[in-house]
Amino acid sequence: MVLLKSDGAFPLADPQPVALYGPGARHTVKGGTGSGDVNTRQFVTVEQGLERAGCTITSKAWLDGYQAAFDAARRATDKAILDTLARDGMSDIIWSLGNETRPFSYDLPMDGSGDTAIYVLSRLSGEGADRTAQPGDFCLTDRETREILTLAQRYPRFLLVLNVGGVVDLSPVVDQVGNILLLSQLGSVTGDAFADVLLGRAYPSGKLSATWAPWADYCHQGDFAQPDDTRYREGIYVGYRYFDSVGKSPLFPFGFGLGYTTFAITPTAVRAKDGQVTVEALVRNTGSRPGREVPQLYVGVPAGKLDQPHQTLAAFTKTGELAPGGQETVHLTFPISQLASYDAETSSLLLEQGSYLLYLGSSSRGIRLIGAVHLGRDVVLKQVARVGGEPDFTDWKPAPLPQPALAAGLPVVELNLASIQMPAAAPARPDPAAMALVKGMTDEELADLCIGGYTGQGSDEMVGNAGRKVLGAAGETCDWYTARGIPSLVMADGPAGLRLCQTYGVDGQGQYPVNRHPYDDLLEEMPEETLARLPLKLPAQRSGRLYEQNCTAIPVGMALAQSWNPAAVEVCGDVVGDEMERFGVHLWLAPALNIHRLPLCGRNFEYYSEDPLLSGRIAAAITRGVQAHPGCGVTIKHFCANNQETLRMHSNSVVSPRALRDIYLKGFELAIRESLPAALMTSYNLVNGEHTSQRPDLLETLLRQEWGYQGLVMSDWVIAGMQGDGHKHPDACASGCIRAGNDLMMPGGPGDKANLLAAVNDPNARYPVTRADLEHCAARVAAAAIQLAAAHRPPDAPVSVGTT
Repeated sequence: MVLLKSDGAFPLADPQPVALYGPGARHTVKGGTGSGDVNTRQFVTVEQGLERAGCTITSKAWLDGYQAAFDAARRATDKAILDTLARDGMSDIIWSLGNETRPFSYDLPMDGSGDTAIYVLSRLSGEGADRTAQPGDFCLTDRETREILTLAQRYPRFLLVLNVGGVVDLSPVVDQVGNILLLSQLGSVTGDAFADVLLGRAYPSGKLSATWAPWADYCHQGDFAQPDDTRYREGIYVGYRYFDSVGKSPLFPFGFGLGYTTFAITPTAVRAKDGQVTVEALVRNTGSRPGREVPQLYVGVPAGKLDQPHQTLAAFTKTGELAPGGQETVHLTFPISQLASYDAETSSLLLEQGSYLLYLGSSSRGIRLIGAVHLGRDVVLKQVARVGGEPDFTDWKPAPLPQPALAAGLPVVELNLASIQMPAAAPARPDPAAMALVKGMTDEELADLCIGGYTGQGSDEMVGNAGRKVLGAAGETCDWYTARGIPSLVMADGPAGLRLCQTYGVDGQGQYPVNRHPYDDLLEEMPEETLARLPLKLPAQRSGRLYEQNCTAIPVGMALAQSWNPAAVEVCGDVVGDEMERFGVHLWLAPALNIHRLPLCGRNFEYYSEDPLLSGRIAAAITRGVQAHPGCGVTIKHFCANNQETLRMHSNSVVSPRALRDIYLKGFELAIRESLPAALMTSYNLVNGEHTSQRPDLLETLLRQEWGYQGLVMSDWVIAGMQGDGHKHPDACASGCIRAGNDLMMPGGPGDKANLLAAVNDPNARYPVTRADLEHCAARVAAAAIQLAAAHRPPDAPVSVGTT
């Protein structure tokens, strides 16, 4: 959690009466919608968490009245969905995987007794739709503003709690509210965790992973959510890199977060050795309560041939718990090569000569200049390939702000030029055993391996129930060649835990899902003649013995990043890995580490940060946690420049080579180098006119040759033909993917297989595919299946919970 404002009124000394209000009090949001949702046995709301902790809720009349208004609005929303289904069929709503209740009005007195009031503001977003800069989403509604300000004036102690997965513009209330806590969306035990912090049994120590500001204050040089081409004209000036470079003050800066205590961060040494820069600092708790601090090191890179942001995050760490008066010495270390920029003119990674200014503090704005390291001449670290294509514009550059002068006595350390080098990575090579296996297979058999283990046409397997071995798993690879030593892989959605069918049955025909889709209740109300017109596969009624697959909902990605604590994130990965072992899942379709380019992206809740270093470090941590379990792997996604949900399958991200490398690819590179993820998922979008899944420059030249990535590369689900014609940019296709080195099409379908086989050895095909292309992709699928399945322990024996 991130404490954004505090006047000292909290934490509470002991459980006491609380007047609780707000949409998120009883309808607390545990996470986003779509593939990021998790089916759990129970979920603790804020109301429940407070009551379990011993607090008495004095505003039950308000909560009950809000519940009645909510239920009425829910019925109206359901009717509207029914009308849409009957009129237009499934296609117009399938992309909005959330089913959010329409806005509604109510008039309820806020008269709960006691001195303490809490208002829980909530927001829900998810896959398939972007947010809007409108009241009720990014902006507060008039009602929310009025209620918050009323409570702030009426109660001696008032806390505004933000149960949100992304930025909300708090400017109408921020100056008049003394206590604001970013609770975020913390999964299964959200309410319990909040109660612990409210009562001082735990303390907030998080920091923001994104800049919070009014919508008008963000950089609008580029486009957002365009139907065809979205131009990233802002270049590298994303998030705090923009705000700090133009001198614009946000509501809350990147890296900001208070605690129940205060800290002093004092630099004690600056050193450079073997290309590594280290700042040593003493962190002391100067307050009266225990807590933890996150020292952050930023660097002002000298601008010469290339423009540079005013400062860039270079290193961070988190202290242990410090008692009042306690202190800890920390070391913030980074390789100077990490600060190299892509020079498009020479297609190289360049460090320019000059002084690299070191800023130390507790946020991007709460820092001070503490010294510098100096580079005597330009250093070209590496010649690299030009990848990703070209935009039709030149990146925007702000007028540079002056860097402060180094005060007398601040250390300046000269860098040893000979010690500066890039991390080495050997180009990827095929697995010899897997290659030997596929050499003896026919083209059709190879195509089977490269197309997921589909059962239908593909679109009916879009979300949730494509898995057969593990019910509710997102999909599987082909299981036709197990006798030849190539097992099938089971994949489950993430990123906030495993997304499986909560309840399934077993009868004489095998397993079948019994947990209900949100639309099931609606469909039962539709007349048979209307159902007959919808492109739906309605399962036959079955009865058998029932089993449960309840999973743990961990905090959403943005909340994990706000911990700034890779060790804690690794523990969350361990939880997921443990459940993968128990249920028989090989690949978790997470983590997602796309950049928060702008705060309106509908999936920012599951992405980590606007900063690639923080994103990469957190992704690497959760990967280590999962992959510590034998036979369990992650799938880092969505590769790359996937920063909007609007028409995501045909959206073309038009981005410069420098912005692509310095911002949108850097986190992926860091995660791959630090944690060796088992798989990688390409994104729906195009980059500069070609689908990411069909770009050999990204998948072969960059990913495998430059970075040395040895893992499996798969597509996102149903990338070929899901939305039909009528778009500027065509669908991706199986032949284009396999030709580019995208090994696996998921979940696959007969059309994918036909497209692939038709292109084999056909020089006139749109994307000609060679036998060698097929062999290399199939071998990587086989290698991943063999390695993971061989190491994976047998899943736990299911325990029956009854019959139906």
